[in-house]
Amino acid sequence: MKETKRNGKVLKHILTMTDLTAKEIEVMILEAIRMKKELREGKSHRVLEGKSLGMVFEKDSTRTRLSFEVGMTQLGGHAVFFSPTDLKLGARETVADTAQVLSRFVDALMVRTFSHDIIEELAENASIPIINGLTDEHFPMQVLSDLMTIYEKKGHLEGIKLAYLGDGNNNITHSLLEGCALMGMDVSVATPKGYEPLPVVIERAEKIASQTKTTIELTHDPKKAVKNADVVMTDGWTKLGATADVSANMRIFKDYQVNEELVAEAKDDYIFMHCLPAHRGEEVSAEILDSEHSVVYDGTENRLHIQKAALVELIK
Repeated sequence: MKETKRNGKVLKHILTMTDLTAKEIEVMILEAIRMKKELREGKSHRVLEGKSLGMVFEKDSTRTRLSFEVGMTQLGGHAVFFSPTDLKLGARETVADTAQVLSRFVDALMVRTFSHDIIEELAENASIPIINGLTDEHFPMQVLSDLMTIYEKKGHLEGIKLAYLGDGNNNITHSLLEGCALMGMDVSVATPKGYEPLPVVIERAEKIASQTKTTIELTHDPKKAVKNADVVMTDGWTKLGATADVSANMRIFKDYQVNEELVAEAKDDYIFMHCLPAHRGEEVSAEILDSEHSVVYDGTENRLHIQKAALVELIK
């Protein structure tokens, strides 16, 4: 995990997937699966009794707020919610000052914001762990949940081929490239021209892939990307917080919709994933979203379990 030192104390943070090692990801996945099983058996895990998590939201959220808040409750702790109007990072006071103030009240801070630089600045100035709940460039908690779900459904991660279709220049794609490369998975990303992932992310992921002997493929051909895929994934065509232009997006991305014709290129036992919310008839057809191959709701539930494992690791 990313580490900083403040007041002689070493702090761990999760800001991007590359802050984690493959071993750390594996440990969190297995711990999340264990706690998930035991929770369903009625066993409690109140290992963070008396601990508090600050949650700063500059972007709207359903799943992120719900999973972190419920997760802290199940762990015996407490979550404090800051809405976009409650705490405007960098407006009322500097980000550095906010980091130091909140560090005096809570044991960790989860932040869902726009600029990734804000997350980095918080980590440099806080004396508590910082968790990236989403920025424009990275979404590590979602991809940790995705990896957990793939492991549950396929029994392993190494050697799995994941195909991602749609807008490649977004936080999901960036975190997927890094996370899959770390875990020995092949990734094929199909996007329209001009919508490729950030070059710095591609370079970082390719460097990891060269060490793990995996393949990263960038293409404009969606059928090529999906060919023999174990996992097919997409995301909304409009970035969260941006103004939607459905007609323009349909023109740009129409060939990248996940539908029955496209998934015919994947393996017979492929699984379909989406971080939600999904837009039926846009990035995915209703038939695929509701099919027996779809594991989107399992993946959503796993946000709760993987984040609990991460919280225990960071705060304990």
